[in-house]
Amino acid sequence: MTAHLPVPVRHNRPNDELHPLIYQSIVGLTIWLLLSVWVLFSRGAYVGLTLSVITLFFLILVAIPVLIWLTWRRHIDPNQQHNYSAPFSEWSSSSFVTWTGGVSGREAAVQILLPIAAVAIGMTIFGLAFLYAVPHLA
Repeated sequence: MTAHLPVPVRHNRPNDELHPLIYQSIVGLTIWLLLSVWVLFSRGAYVGLTLSVITLFFLILVAIPVLIWLTWRRHIDPNQQHNYSAPFSEWSSSSFVTWTGGVSGREAAVQILLPIAAVAIGMTIFGLAFLYAVPHLA
């Protein structure tokens, strides 16, 4: 007689929570954007003012979502909290629920990451063009 092992069951339930990898990607792309602005645009007579305004802008940009998240975390029902995170491949293949309907997790990740990735890459290209177009400020 052979013993039959149980087949693992995949629960492709729709979810409304982002995978932690998405949050890490947002933070990484934001740091990329900040560093590209600091490095490529830190030229000219008003370097101190420019870098302080950019830093203040990014502090506000990061502080608002963090404060919203901390407020949500403080006021959530303890029965709803769970620390389980599915593997990214499983999360991306499942359905992601939005206010306008469900999309795949892969499509949700692209729609969430595309704006910040476009700005980070575009600002890097713009900064490199500025660096080579105006070399006397370097």
